[in-house]
Amino acid sequence: MKSKTKTLECTLCPRRCRLVEGQRGDCRVRLNLDGKLQTLVYGNPCSVHVDPIEKKPLFHVLPATGSFSIATAGCNLHCKFCQNWQISQRVPEETQNYDLPPEKVVSEAIRAQCKSIAYTYSDPVIFFEYTLDTAKLARKAGLLNLMITAGYIEEEPLLELCPYMDAANVDLKGITEEFYQKMSSAELAPIQKAIKIMCREGVWVEITNLVVPTWNDSEQDIRTLCQWMVDNLGPDVPLHFSRFWPMHQLKNLPPTPPETLTMAWQIAKEEGIHYTYVGNVPGHEGNNTLCPHDKKILIRRIGYQILENNIVDSKCRFCQTKIPGIWQ
Repeated sequence: MKSKTKTLECTLCPRRCRLVEGQRGDCRVRLNLDGKLQTLVYGNPCSVHVDPIEKKPLFHVLPATGSFSIATAGCNLHCKFCQNWQISQRVPEETQNYDLPPEKVVSEAIRAQCKSIAYTYSDPVIFFEYTLDTAKLARKAGLLNLMITAGYIEEEPLLELCPYMDAANVDLKGITEEFYQKMSSAELAPIQKAIKIMCREGVWVEITNLVVPTWNDSEQDIRTLCQWMVDNLGPDVPLHFSRFWPMHQLKNLPPTPPETLTMAWQIAKEEGIHYTYVGNVPGHEGNNTLCPHDKKILIRRIGYQILENNIVDSKCRFCQTKIPGIWQ
């Protein structure tokens, strides 16, 4: 008599996929194999680059340094506007993968003279074990660990990861459940919870909001998002408003007008956020970091390029106000 097939529940993210033998989770990279949950992407990234840290974007972490950036295929969100859909919405069999175990990631990062390793592009949540093991080695080698994520992760694995993460940029894609369900096939509440946990656990957090025309670009949505941040995270967590470009399943929409991004940037300041930015619009004054006390330019940027840096010993050069972040 055949034994009953063992069903496993993946407890990594809020989807809590229940998998029978041979079945993959919603992320496409986690599998019930012989009654055990297996990852299909450990040590096999499909994207490996050296990026300026400003590209993450992380504007309050080691400006003008390189970050060794890795990603695997797969994702546990399905955003209609995904910029990396060629890897995030693919199974690992469909991508060109590299043999890069954790120790090699660290050695290559050092060889490239990077100051950090970024787990990015798709989402490090779905290559959790690979991220965690690499981060432990990176910490020993004196490198920072950066998590670029949508934050769709359960509390227990997040708490396991936080002690090794120095900084994170979290995509807070919208501020309503309707937006998340229609645009990303996900839920808002677990992401808000994850962001608060990261801040509580001492991870330096910056937030990115991709402003998508007709979907999350109303003054009310932007104001509500900013108010949630101030009330739950405090005024010092930076907020990046990023310009949408038509791609993946939203090619019918226009790019975000710069005027909309300027409106969002001004609303954030009105609501009390000290550090707010405009991304994907090189030359916009929202590229710069301003001192919240004397309003002088601390870091002048054009895109990812640093033109001027007036932060000395983590303080404003002009008025000595302490500027939160990781500066050295």
